[in-house]
Amino acid sequence: MTTATKLKKATFKHIESELYSYKDTLKEIEQLRKDIMFCNENDDENIGGGRNIIPSSPTERIATRLMTHKRLNQLEEVASAIQKVYTGIPEDYQKLVRLRYWTKPQTLTWEGIAGKLFITSRTAQRWRDEIIYSIAETIGWR
Repeated sequence: MTTATKLKKATFKHIESELYSYKDTLKEIEQLRKDIMFCNENDDENIGGGRNIIPSSPTERIATRLMTHKRLNQLEEVASAIQKVYTGIPEDYQKLVRLRYWTKPQTLTWEGIAGKLFITSRTAQRWRDEIIYSIAETIGWR
């Protein structure tokens, strides 16, 4: 993992926020997909004249909605980047992510997390930085 360019502080915090809410993001993606697939909304905005460009087949219509839903695409991109980085990092780094971001309620400080990993708190924070930078690089954020 490299930290070639410095991330903006807001971007760093945003990625941390996405890590904290990763499990909720997965649930939201699932719910959005269900809403899109099983909702009977009529999205036809063709109010007068001309052919309708929306596919007439229900399967094609659902696939089109799934592919063009901006919120769903954004959530999937972030979740995919987190999953990709998480599966590609060493087990100790994964444990850091689980302890810091996915343990609820969060009762451990950096010193507590470092103690469970048998490292210093500075090393734990350096690992965190590497993980955040890797996620940013995977997503393409700066």
